[in-house]
Amino acid sequence: MLSKSERTKQFIIEQAAPLFNAKGYAGTSIQDIMGATGLTKGSIYGNFENKDEVALEVFDYNFGKVVTYLRAKIDEKTNYVDKLLVYPETYRNFLTIPFLQNGCPLLNTSTEADDTHPLLREKAAKALKMWRNSIEKFIQLGIEKGEIKPETQATDFAFILMSLIEGAVMQAKVTNSKTVLYVTMDFLENLINELRQ
Repeated sequence: MLSKSERTKQFIIEQAAPLFNAKGYAGTSIQDIMGATGLTKGSIYGNFENKDEVALEVFDYNFGKVVTYLRAKIDEKTNYVDKLLVYPETYRNFLTIPFLQNGCPLLNTSTEADDTHPLLREKAAKALKMWRNSIEKFIQLGIEKGEIKPETQATDFAFILMSLIEGAVMQAKVTNSKTVLYVTMDFLENLINELRQ
C-alpha cells in the first residue's frame, strides 16, 4: 500500500501527465501543475525537487501508458505478423484514444527535448531503443517460427515502421487531419503483410 506522500506524488504525476504531453516541458509551468492538482507550490516542491523531476516522472508515466495499451493488444495475437499489425491498427485511430489525443508522448518529448533538455532526451532515446528492440524481437521470433520471411532485415524494418508511425502522427497533429494517418497506416499494413512467409 502506498504511503500518503507516495499517493500525493502519484496524483501529481497523473494530473500533470496530460499537461506535459499537450504543452511540452517549456510550455508547462508550476502554476499549470498547481491548477491541475489543486495543490500549492509548497506541496509540489515537497514531493519533487523541481519541474525537471516532475517532467522526467511524467514522461515515464505517459510512455508506460502507451506501452501497457499496446502490449495488451499485442498479447491477444498469436502470429508475429498479427502482433506487428497492432501498430497500424492502433495509430490509425490514435486521436480517439484518450491519453493519445495530445499526440504521442515519445514524439512530443523527442521533438522538444532534442536540444534543450538532455535528461528528457536521454529518456526518449531509451524509449525509442526499447520500442525498436521489441519490433526486432517480434520479427526474429516470427522468422524462427516460419511466420515471417527469413530474409527480413529486422532492424531496417523497425526503423521504417517507427518512422512511418511517428511521421504520420506528427502530420496529423499539425494539420488536424486524419487522412495522413489512414493513408500511411494502410501503406504500413501492406508492408507488414508482405512479411508473411
